[in-house]
Amino acid sequence: MRFFGNMSEDEIITTILDEAFYIHKTIGPGMLENVYKTCLAYRLQKRGLFVEIEKPVPVFFEEVRMNCGYRADIVVEKRVIVDTKTIEGIGPLHVAQVLTYLRFLNLRYGLILNFNVLLLKDGIKRVIHGFGTQKHLIT
Repeated sequence: MRFFGNMSEDEIITTILDEAFYIHKTIGPGMLENVYKTCLAYRLQKRGLFVEIEKPVPVFFEEVRMNCGYRADIVVEKRVIVDTKTIEGIGPLHVAQVLTYLRFLNLRYGLILNFNVLLLKDGIKRVIHGFGTQKHLIT
Protein backbone atom coordinates (compact mmCIF):
# COMPACT_ATOMS: atom_id res chain seq x y z
CA MET A 1 0.00 0.00 0.00
CA ARG A 2 1.31 3.43 -0.96
CA PHE A 3 1.52 6.05 1.81
CA PHE A 4 0.94 9.57 0.48
CA GLY A 5 3.18 8.79 -2.43
CA ASN A 6 3.83 10.54 -5.66
CA MET A 7 0.27 11.24 -6.81
CA SER A 8 -0.69 14.86 -7.35
CA GLU A 9 -3.78 16.27 -5.67
CA ASP A 10 -5.51 16.29 -9.08
CA GLU A 11 -4.76 12.58 -9.53
CA ILE A 12 -6.04 11.83 -6.03
CA ILE A 13 -9.23 13.82 -6.68
CA THR A 14 -9.74 12.07 -10.03
CA THR A 15 -9.38 8.68 -8.32
CA ILE A 16 -11.86 9.69 -5.60
CA LEU A 17 -14.38 10.85 -8.18
CA ASP A 18 -13.93 7.72 -10.32
CA GLU A 19 -14.69 5.55 -7.29
CA ALA A 20 -17.61 7.76 -6.20
CA PHE A 21 -19.17 7.44 -9.67
CA TYR A 22 -18.65 3.67 -9.57
CA ILE A 23 -20.32 3.40 -6.15
CA HIS A 24 -23.23 5.64 -7.13
CA LYS A 25 -23.78 3.69 -10.35
CA THR A 26 -23.62 0.37 -8.48
CA ILE A 27 -25.68 1.21 -5.39
CA GLY A 28 -27.72 4.22 -6.52
CA PRO A 29 -29.16 6.99 -4.33
CA GLY A 30 -31.26 6.48 -1.22
CA MET A 31 -28.90 4.77 1.20
CA LEU A 32 -27.54 6.15 4.47
CA GLU A 33 -24.44 8.34 4.35
CA ASN A 34 -22.38 5.75 6.22
CA VAL A 35 -22.92 3.21 3.41
CA TYR A 36 -21.35 5.51 0.83
CA LYS A 37 -18.56 6.58 3.17
CA THR A 38 -17.65 2.99 3.99
CA CYS A 39 -17.79 1.88 0.34
CA LEU A 40 -15.69 4.85 -0.80
CA ALA A 41 -13.04 4.26 1.86
CA TYR A 42 -12.92 0.57 0.92
CA ARG A 43 -12.58 1.28 -2.82
CA LEU A 44 -9.87 3.90 -2.26
CA GLN A 45 -7.90 1.55 -0.01
CA LYS A 46 -8.33 -1.15 -2.63
CA ARG A 47 -6.73 1.26 -5.14
CA GLY A 48 -3.72 1.54 -2.82
CA LEU A 49 -4.44 4.96 -1.33
CA PHE A 50 -3.88 5.84 2.32
CA VAL A 51 -7.31 6.55 3.81
CA GLU A 52 -8.24 7.92 7.23
CA ILE A 53 -11.89 7.46 8.19
CA GLU A 54 -13.52 9.80 10.73
CA LYS A 55 -10.27 11.72 11.19
CA PRO A 56 -10.43 13.94 14.29
CA VAL A 57 -10.43 17.67 13.55
CA PRO A 58 -9.07 19.70 16.47
CA VAL A 59 -10.48 23.19 17.00
CA PHE A 60 -8.01 26.02 17.58
CA PHE A 61 -8.97 29.25 19.30
CA GLU A 62 -6.14 31.65 20.07
CA GLU A 63 -3.59 29.45 21.86
CA VAL A 64 -6.13 26.81 22.92
CA ARG A 65 -6.43 23.49 21.08
CA MET A 66 -9.69 21.63 21.72
CA ASN A 67 -10.64 18.10 20.78
CA CYS A 68 -14.40 18.58 20.62
CA GLY A 69 -15.40 15.53 18.63
CA TYR A 70 -15.39 17.04 15.14
CA ARG A 71 -14.40 14.53 12.47
CA ALA A 72 -13.68 14.67 8.77
CA ASP A 73 -15.47 11.80 7.01
CA ILE A 74 -12.47 10.71 4.93
CA VAL A 75 -8.98 12.12 4.43
CA VAL A 76 -7.14 10.63 1.44
CA GLU A 77 -3.34 10.52 1.25
CA LYS A 78 -3.22 13.15 4.02
CA ARG A 79 -4.10 15.75 1.37
CA VAL A 80 -7.79 15.69 0.39
CA ILE A 81 -10.86 15.81 2.64
CA VAL A 82 -13.97 14.01 1.39
CA ASP A 83 -17.26 14.92 3.04
CA THR A 84 -19.96 12.39 2.12
CA LYS A 85 -23.59 13.50 2.24
CA THR A 86 -27.06 12.11 1.56
CA ILE A 87 -29.03 15.35 1.71
CA GLU A 88 -31.48 17.37 -0.38
CA GLY A 89 -28.72 19.68 -1.64
CA ILE A 90 -25.30 21.06 -0.75
CA GLY A 91 -25.63 24.50 0.83
CA PRO A 92 -23.29 27.27 1.94
CA LEU A 93 -23.05 25.85 5.47
CA HIS A 94 -21.72 22.52 4.13
CA VAL A 95 -19.06 24.38 2.14
CA ALA A 96 -18.17 26.52 5.17
CA GLN A 97 -17.76 23.40 7.32
CA VAL A 98 -15.35 21.81 4.83
CA LEU A 99 -13.39 25.08 4.59
CA THR A 100 -13.07 25.12 8.38
CA TYR A 101 -11.89 21.50 8.43
CA LEU A 102 -9.36 22.28 5.71
CA ARG A 103 -8.06 25.23 7.71
CA PHE A 104 -7.79 23.33 11.00
CA LEU A 105 -6.12 20.32 9.32
CA ASN A 106 -3.86 22.63 7.26
CA LEU A 107 -5.04 21.11 3.97
CA ARG A 108 -5.98 22.76 0.71
CA TYR A 109 -8.38 20.45 -1.16
CA GLY A 110 -11.81 19.15 -0.24
CA LEU A 111 -14.70 17.41 -1.96
CA ILE A 112 -18.32 17.34 -0.89
CA LEU A 113 -20.06 14.32 -2.41
CA ASN A 114 -23.85 14.20 -2.10
CA PHE A 115 -24.99 10.71 -3.09
CA ASN A 116 -28.69 11.59 -2.72
CA VAL A 117 -29.02 12.72 -6.36
CA LEU A 118 -30.08 10.98 -9.56
CA LEU A 119 -26.83 11.94 -11.30
CA LEU A 120 -23.76 12.14 -9.08
CA LYS A 121 -22.30 14.96 -11.20
CA ASP A 122 -25.08 17.13 -9.70
CA GLY A 123 -23.93 16.29 -6.16
CA ILE A 124 -20.24 17.24 -6.32
CA LYS A 125 -18.60 20.38 -4.93
CA ARG A 126 -14.85 20.98 -5.05
CA VAL A 127 -13.61 23.22 -2.27
CA ILE A 128 -10.14 24.76 -2.27
CA HIS A 129 -8.82 26.62 0.75
CA GLY A 130 -6.40 29.44 -0.04
CA PHE A 131 -3.87 29.24 2.83
CA GLY A 132 -3.47 32.49 4.71
CA THR A 133 -5.85 34.38 2.47
CA GLN A 134 -9.60 34.51 2.47
CA LYS A 135 -9.70 33.36 -1.15
CA HIS A 136 -11.48 30.08 -1.70
CA LEU A 137 -12.59 28.30 -4.84
CA ILE A 138 -15.86 26.42 -4.88
CA THR A 139 -16.90 24.57 -8.02
